Amino acid sequence: MKVALIGASGFVGSHVLNELISRGHQVTAITRNPEKITSDGDKIISVKGDVLNADEVATLVAGHDAVISAYNPGWTNPDIRNEFLRGAQAIQEGVKRSGVKRLLVVGGAGSLEVSPGVQLIDTPHFPEEYKPGAGAARDYLNILKKETNIDWTFLSPAIEMHPGTSGVRKGVYRIGLDNPVFDANGKSVLSVEDLAVAIVDEIEQSNFVQKRFTVAY
Repeated sequence: MKVALIGASGFVGSHVLNELISRGHQVTAITRNPEKITSDGDKIISVKGDVLNADEVATLVAGHDAVISAYNPGWTNPDIRNEFLRGAQAIQEGVKRSGVKRLLVVGGAGSLEVSPGVQLIDTPHFPEEYKPGAGAARDYLNILKKETNIDWTFLSPAIEMHPGTSGVRKGVYRIGLDNPVFDANGKSVLSVEDLAVAIVDEIEQSNFVQKRFTVAY
């Protein structure tokens, strides 16, 4: 497939890029700093893009089979809430204008329900420093749910996500919808390497079109 990857140099995006390339897909890596992307022959095209500009997004993603958005303004960004919402909606609009039908958005775990009617972000132990970004992702999911013109998917990672030990990629995970996936120890955890596996699996298989899902071990 020909895939446009937004945020390709970030924590999640860089692993998604590696996973896409390992499976033989052709990737247009869209970042603020394209020099951070190491070219891999003709499999990667690295371009600079402003995700706050829907027209620019439309131009960059036109002609692709799918778009993956791993956009994040940065957890230390003091205006993360507003920038995330602006960027996410500009990406969504740009994809629609481009004619590309498939969009996968990497969101957050904050909107997952940990008990009936209670989302993770609203629990007492949710870290305050992550609430602006997590709240923006939750609000954007509600916006995206109203979208009927493209085949979108919103993927919430596990509650705990970290690089695998020594970069280990297990290639396995379990799936949930609006509730976290917990292991036998009551943990919802996944390596970023295996999050990338789940993302590319969904792009290839389209099991959750116009739905949100989540993954963990």
